[in-house]
Amino acid sequence: MTDRVEKILTMLLLEQLGTAPQSRKIEVLLRAGFKNAEIATLLGTTAAVVAQTAYSSKKEKKKGKKKPRVKRS
Repeated sequence: MTDRVEKILTMLLLEQLGTAPQSRKIEVLLRAGFKNAEIATLLGTTAAVVAQTAYSSKKEKKKGKKKPRVKRS
C-alpha cells in the first residue's frame, strides 16, 4: 500500500475508536501491527507509555484467565 492509503486507514481506525480510553486505542493499534513508536506519535505520547500500557494490559488479561484451584482432599 502507499503511504497515503496507510495514513487514511490509520485515521479511519482512530476515528472509529473515538473517545475510547487510550489503553483501548493502544491495544487495537498493536493488534493492527503498529510499533510502539508509531502508536506514540499517533496518540501524542511516548513509546515508553505505550510499552507500559501494553504490558499492563497483557498482565490484566492473564490475571483474568487463571483457572480456579481445585481443592483436593
